Amino acid sequence: MTIRLRITLLVILTFIAISAIGGYAVFQSRGSAVEVKSVTEGVVPSVLASSDLVGQLKDVQLAAMVMVTETDTNLIGQENEKLAAKKATLEKALEFQAGQAASQAQKGLIEQAKESLDNYFGAIDSTAKFKLAGKDALAQASFFGGVVQYQAELEGVVDTLRIEKNRSKDTAIASLNQNLASTTTTISIVTAVAVVALALIGFLLYRQITGPISRMQIMMTEIAVNQDFTRRLPVDRMDEVGHSIVAFNGMIEKIQEASAQVKQKTADMQAMLQNIPQGILTVVDGNKVHPEYSAFLETVFETKDIAGRDLMELVFTDTTLGADTLSQIEAIGGACIGEDVMNFEFNEHLMVGEVEKKMADGRVKILDLSWSPITDDADQVIRLMLCVRDVTELRKLAAEANEQKNELEIIGEILAVAAPKFQEFIVTSRRFLDENEQLVHQNPEATAFAIAKLFRNMHTIKGNARTYGLLHLSNVVHGVEEHYDDLRHPETGAVWNQETLLQDLAKVRVAVDRYARINEVTLGRQAAPEQAAAVERHIMTIDRKHILESLHRLETVNTANLHEMVAVRNAVRKTLRLLGTETIDEVLASVTDSLPALAAELGKAAPVVEIEDNGYVIHTHSSALLKNVFMHLIRNAVDHGLEMPEERQAKGKQEAGTIRLQMGVMNNMLHMALSDDGRGLALARIRQTGIEKNLITADQALTDAELAELIMRPGFSTRSEVTDVSGRGVGMDAVLDFVTREHGRIEIQFLDHAEGADFRQFQINVLLPENVAVEVDGIDVAYPVPELDQMTAGGMPAAGNDPQVA
Repeated sequence: MTIRLRITLLVILTFIAISAIGGYAVFQSRGSAVEVKSVTEGVVPSVLASSDLVGQLKDVQLAAMVMVTETDTNLIGQENEKLAAKKATLEKALEFQAGQAASQAQKGLIEQAKESLDNYFGAIDSTAKFKLAGKDALAQASFFGGVVQYQAELEGVVDTLRIEKNRSKDTAIASLNQNLASTTTTISIVTAVAVVALALIGFLLYRQITGPISRMQIMMTEIAVNQDFTRRLPVDRMDEVGHSIVAFNGMIEKIQEASAQVKQKTADMQAMLQNIPQGILTVVDGNKVHPEYSAFLETVFETKDIAGRDLMELVFTDTTLGADTLSQIEAIGGACIGEDVMNFEFNEHLMVGEVEKKMADGRVKILDLSWSPITDDADQVIRLMLCVRDVTELRKLAAEANEQKNELEIIGEILAVAAPKFQEFIVTSRRFLDENEQLVHQNPEATAFAIAKLFRNMHTIKGNARTYGLLHLSNVVHGVEEHYDDLRHPETGAVWNQETLLQDLAKVRVAVDRYARINEVTLGRQAAPEQAAAVERHIMTIDRKHILESLHRLETVNTANLHEMVAVRNAVRKTLRLLGTETIDEVLASVTDSLPALAAELGKAAPVVEIEDNGYVIHTHSSALLKNVFMHLIRNAVDHGLEMPEERQAKGKQEAGTIRLQMGVMNNMLHMALSDDGRGLALARIRQTGIEKNLITADQALTDAELAELIMRPGFSTRSEVTDVSGRGVGMDAVLDFVTREHGRIEIQFLDHAEGADFRQFQINVLLPENVAVEVDGIDVAYPVPELDQMTAGGMPAAGNDPQVA
C-alpha cells in the first residue's frame, strides 16, 4: 500500500470519527443553545416581569389613595384615568406571564390574578364614583372595604406567582448548567480526539515522509561537508519515499562517478601542469598571475616566486621591449579581462609574441609567448592564458641548421669544380684580395686608378665565382663590388673610407677562406694524390647522396619543433663529418696487402684478417696515424703471436692464423681492439727480458698486468737477434708515442683468468679521441663479441686475441 493511500484512508477515518463525535457535540450544543434561549428570553424575563407586577400594584395602590384623598373633582377624574391606564398595563403583564407559564400552577395563579385584578379595579371604580358624587364617607368605606381587600388578595396571588417563577427559573438554570457542562465535555472530547488524530497523522507523515527526507537532507549535508560519496541510504520499503531514496542513492552514485571523473581530470591537469615541458600561466584582473601554473614555468623564469606576481614584472622585466610597447601590453591585458572576447580578438595582434629576457646571471633567453582568452558562457573574458616557451636552444639550432645548410650548399658547389681548378681559383682570389688591400693602405684618398683597380679585381673574383657556380661567395663579393661601383660614380654620394673598404675586403676574405677550409679540411682535397683520389671517390659515390638528402631535410624541417631540429642538426652534422673519410679497410689496405709476403718470409701461412668496423669510418687526416700504429701491431702479431704451421696443427688449429680488429665508440673514445688466435702473451719471456735489461729485479713481485706493461718500454724486445721484421726494440714504444701524441692511450687486456701462466690470451686496445671516426648509419653500435662486456680500468671492452710478444 502506498503512502498516499495510507494517508488518505487515515484522513478519511479520522474525518468520519471527528464528524460523528462532532455531530453529537453540535446536536448537544444546539439543545443547550435552545435551552439557553428559553431561559434568557422566556424564564428570566418572566421572573423579572412577575417582580415588576408587585411594583406596579404598589403604584396602583398609591394612585387609588391619592384619588380617595383628593377633593378636586377634576383631579379625581384625572387620577381615575391614570388608574385605567395602569390596569391595561397590568393586564398586558399578566398576558405575558400567561404566555410564559411553565406549569399548570402558574397558569392557575395567573387566572386567579386576572380575576383579582378585575375585582380590584371594580372596587376602585366604585370608590371613584363615590368620590365624584361627593360621597366621601362612602368612598372611604368602599376603599377600605373593597379596594384594600382586593389589593391584598391580588398582591398575594402575584407574590405567589413571583415565587413560583423564581423556583422555575432556578430549575431551568440548573438544567441549563447541566446541559452546558455536558456540551463542554463533549466538545473537549471531540477536540482531544481531533488533536490525537492530527498528532497521529503528523507522526505517520513524519515516519513515512518527513523522517526519510530529513535523513536524506542530513546525509546530503554530511556528504557535502565530508565529500564522502560512498555512503548510501537504506531502502526499507518500495513506496514513494523508497523510490525517492533509490533515486537519491542513484544521484549520489552519479555524483560519485562525476566526482571521480572531476578528480581524475583535476589530477590529470595537475600532472600535466607538473610535467608539461612548457610554461603555462593565467592572468587575472589586475594583471596578476593566478596561483595555478605549470611547474615548468619555474624552470623558464628560474624562480619559484610566481604566484600572485605582476605579469609585467615577471615576464617583461629586463627585456629588450621599449616603454611604449610595455605600456601597450599592460593596457591591453587590463582592458580585455571582464570584457567581451571580441575586445581581445581586436587587440591580439598587438600582444608581443617573442621577447629576449636577460636572466640574473647575465644569460639571455629567447621566450616565445602565446596568448589565449579564457571565457565564460557569455563570451566574457575571465582570464588570459599565456603559454611561455624557452626557444633559446631552438633559435640556436635554427641558426646552426641554416649554417649547416649553407655549408652543405657550399660543399655541393665545391664538388662541382675539379680540385685543381678550385685550388687555382682560391689562389687567384687571395692574390686579388691582397692587391686590393695593398691599394687601400697606399691610398688614404680616393684616386681613379685605385678605384678602377679595386673594381676590376673584385669583378674578376665575382666572375670566376659565378663561372664555377660558387653562389654563396659571389653574393658576398657582389655587395662589395656594388660599393666600388658607387665610388666610380661620385653622384651616388659614396665616399672613400679606408676602414670601411678594409672591412669589405675582410668579409670577402672570410668567405674565400671558408670555401678553402671546407675544400681542404672537410673534403680533404689537399691530401696526397692517392689519398685525394680515395677521398674524391668516396665523396662522389656516397656522400653526394647524403648531401642532397641533408639539404632537403634542412629545407623542410619544422623550425618550431625542438626535437625535430635536434634530429636534423645531428643528422646533418654526421653527414658533414662523413665528408673526407675512409673505411678502415681502405686505411689499412697497404698493411694487409703486405702480410702474405711477411708471412712467407717468416715461414708461416698468410693470416686471415677480420675487420669489424661496426659502421664507423676514419677521417682522412687520421689515416696516416692509424696506418703507422697498426702496421707495427699487425706485423708484430704475425711475427710474435701466430705460431708456425706445424705447431698450430699440433694444437688443432687452422694452419693460417686469424687476426681480428674491432672498432666502436664508447665513453667518447674510439676503441680499436686487435687480437689474434696465437699462443698469447709470453709473460715468462717478458719477465726474463726485463731482468736481463735491468728493468726489474729477479726477486721483484709483479702482476701479469705489470709485466705486460714492460713491452711498452723503449728498446724492449724479446728477440735475441735482429731481423728485417723485428728485434730492434722500436715497435711498441713507437706505437705508444704515436697514440699519446694524439691524446690517446694503449691498454693491454687479458682475456683469460690464468694469472701467473707463461702465456696468456690478450688483446691490445687502442683508444683515440672520438672525432677520429664517424658513424655512417647514425646508430650507436655496441660490440657484438661477448668478451667485450668485460671492462678494464681504462674503460676498454674485451674483444678477442691480439698480437703477441714472444
